[in-house]
Amino acid sequence: MTKRTATITSLLLSTALVSPAAYAQTTAIDDQVAAVSQPDNAPVDDTDVDISAPGGGFGGEIVVRGKYIPNPIRATAEVVSVLGEAEIARAADGDIAGSLQRVTGLSVVGGRFVFVRGLGERYSLALLNGLPLPSPEPLRRVVPLDLFPTSVIASTVVQKSYSANYPGEFGGGVINLTTKSTPDEPFLKVKLAVSGDSDTTGKLGYSYDGSDTDIIGYDDGVRDVPNGLADALAKNIPISVGTDFSSMDLQNFAASLNNAETNLIQRNGDIPANFSAEIIGGTSFDVGDALVGVVATAGFDNSWRTRGGVQQTSQGIVNIDGQPGLLPDQNFNFVTTENRIIVNGLLGLSAEVGEHKLRFTNLYIHDTSKEASIKAGVDAINVDEETLLNQGRTSWFERQLFTTQFVGEFKFDQLSLDVRGAWANSKRDAPYQRTYSYAFDTLVAQDFVNDLTSPGQSARVQFSDLNDDVYGAGVDLGYETNIGVPVNLTVGYNYYLNDRQAQRRDFRFVPANGLPNPIEQERIDFLLSDFNVFTHEIELREVAAQTSVPAYEAQLEMHAGYGQFDTELTEGLRLNVGLRYEDAMQSVTPILLQGGAANTATNLANDYWLPAATLTWNFADDMQFRFAASKTIARPQFRELAPQQFLDLDTDRTFIGNPLLTDSELLNFEGRFEYYIGRGERITIAGFYKEIDNPIENVAFVQGGGTLFTGFSNAPTAELYGAEIELVKYVPLSDLGGSFFDSRRLLFAANYTYSKSQIKVAAGDQAINPVTLLPTDAANLFTDGDRLTGQSAHVANLQFGMEREDGPLSQQTLLVTYNSPRVTARGPQDQPDLIERTGWQLDFVLREELKIAGQDFELKLEARNLLGTDYSESQTLGATQILNNAYEVGTRFSMSIGMNF
Repeated sequence: MTKRTATITSLLLSTALVSPAAYAQTTAIDDQVAAVSQPDNAPVDDTDVDISAPGGGFGGEIVVRGKYIPNPIRATAEVVSVLGEAEIARAADGDIAGSLQRVTGLSVVGGRFVFVRGLGERYSLALLNGLPLPSPEPLRRVVPLDLFPTSVIASTVVQKSYSANYPGEFGGGVINLTTKSTPDEPFLKVKLAVSGDSDTTGKLGYSYDGSDTDIIGYDDGVRDVPNGLADALAKNIPISVGTDFSSMDLQNFAASLNNAETNLIQRNGDIPANFSAEIIGGTSFDVGDALVGVVATAGFDNSWRTRGGVQQTSQGIVNIDGQPGLLPDQNFNFVTTENRIIVNGLLGLSAEVGEHKLRFTNLYIHDTSKEASIKAGVDAINVDEETLLNQGRTSWFERQLFTTQFVGEFKFDQLSLDVRGAWANSKRDAPYQRTYSYAFDTLVAQDFVNDLTSPGQSARVQFSDLNDDVYGAGVDLGYETNIGVPVNLTVGYNYYLNDRQAQRRDFRFVPANGLPNPIEQERIDFLLSDFNVFTHEIELREVAAQTSVPAYEAQLEMHAGYGQFDTELTEGLRLNVGLRYEDAMQSVTPILLQGGAANTATNLANDYWLPAATLTWNFADDMQFRFAASKTIARPQFRELAPQQFLDLDTDRTFIGNPLLTDSELLNFEGRFEYYIGRGERITIAGFYKEIDNPIENVAFVQGGGTLFTGFSNAPTAELYGAEIELVKYVPLSDLGGSFFDSRRLLFAANYTYSKSQIKVAAGDQAINPVTLLPTDAANLFTDGDRLTGQSAHVANLQFGMEREDGPLSQQTLLVTYNSPRVTARGPQDQPDLIERTGWQLDFVLREELKIAGQDFELKLEARNLLGTDYSESQTLGATQILNNAYEVGTRFSMSIGMNF
């Protein structure tokens, strides 16, 4: 048997991930991943095999001689994990965030944001076809991955070791989503699905009227800001008596709002089932010498989710029977019902002329959340007195993402040239975020009352919107040569610009002279009726001062250049080395109400040299060892810098930024052993270490009558280290006998990651207090040895199933996921940290191909969270516990039927 005598270039994944020629490798990724994923037990081939890198990136062709075990993970220069279409389909998750939680070392927080090796979402970078995306979330710069339905994604690659052809903001890893490309054969698929869960479908929930078109996720104008109020907002002054507005102006503003349609929460005793539909099609044809391809998808999803649980905040550490403990300051039971509607579409065009390829991709996603929430409980509004409250909240969030991308790959013998450009826009419109609160009157009314002014009694409405534009462009030049050993050289330039405009205006309804009884006992739509507004002079007043920040503008502009080479130093020893230079300017500028005092703005101008190297030793035909080292950075996100309040509905917690945050710098090291057993089978064992300067941490604090806020501050330093192991193995069942087992096999795929992080705080270390924005002793915010927020010590995944290798599709899979508790925020005022627990989750997925009346169908049955694991976020001290946010999750069942034409 011949040994490997030449290294493999970055034939598909390392170049597929990178911004240079990322999209160029789409076809290669799909083909290679499909080959690995197919139920094929063909014998291993000992002959020489030529594997070429199609198009740009490193561009060359290097012959691989040795034992042929087709596995794209082995072929790359870096440490990667791959989700091909087969893996995505087997797990049957509806969006790519759910699929990624099956990948070694990855966990998904809130069902939306991916954490790599225990590092928060700020340390992850998501790309679409190797090009950047904006986020429609005001609280994050990272795009939430639950936006992307799996129907538009062909493959997903996670690179965990840094290479210089990536953006330098690389903490835990880069996630590259590759959209569907030119099909080999024409196809058309239609799928319909229905689902429900044990805590929502057919059960009691809550909603409100809204507009007639809410069912499709688009507002028909009911939530538009009335013209008079819109003109007042444009003046950028506080909307209150004593500015440019009279009491009658403010009453007119209050009456002009659609108060009944957007405020009145109604019971729904029979929440409907979820419904979704999608259509996917594609074809290719010849036009002269060019092969032209078209692929298109369209999808619609309407789902419901009800959560019922407890929300508490702590009074602080108190003495309980001689021991320190925690008692609730606020203690509420809540029920929240969310109706989520997603509309998506993709259109991809491609052309291939000889060695040259052109691709044009357009993606549209519109994601709407309509939510109604009620909660009842006690709040210690006054000292030594608890007040019984009944509160309501309605909201409407429209998130929209559109991106258009162009990639050109040109190959000229040893030379390759890649050019690319992209524009992406994301929007988030949140009109009519409404809250109201009634307090129980024990003296006069003996009922819940709301006079709109007393403690615990109020009605508020907020309007906020966000617009993000991202421009990305680049060019890469690759050259392959041989100087005794094969060498691939690449140089490139990247440009990135992210522009954001965000605003939020907050109002409350205030009667000029109070409300008489029994008016204060009226339900909220009557209370804010036009009759009451004008009879009792109820004014719409802005909850703002001239020092507040109703809006901000933010920008991140980056120029980067890199050089990289990939070569085989000696037989079986491969080296990939690169150096990246980044020059970036990041600014966040608060826009104050006119006449307000100056507010702190952020202007970060930094440049970095970022080296990276990966050494791969192929010491046996089916084994290799990698060692990777690099320096990377993590910039603060816009929402972490903007001194503007945002309410996160998932946690019912208010976030506010710190404009004095600075960049984090990381040193990354990893060693990895890889054993490729056979086609699609492997065992990998890895150890990793990261040292982080100035990590950004969530810091909780209490303000304004016990309200829990979350701010941000740079900790001095931190380290993260750990190990991960992965096993993928197939077992043929033909030896069991019988026709049923002849073409079937078992799948066993398991991975486990252990990681530990520690914040380092030494005497004299300083940090910025997120409340006062003044330097303070770091020990006042952080404790030496604290773990990083978002970091789970243990992450485990198991897939066990049976599938048919030949013939019609037949798969039955059990999926187990576990994330150990993780810190969501440092505890306020010396209190214990807030700890999130998601626990074990057990899912079952069945997929069967059926032929009915000569037509091919695919049936899919899913059962999610069979263990009924609930969610909790809490603080614990001794025998006492505060449930900051805890609710039931329920078990979800779904069935879909797809038709393949």
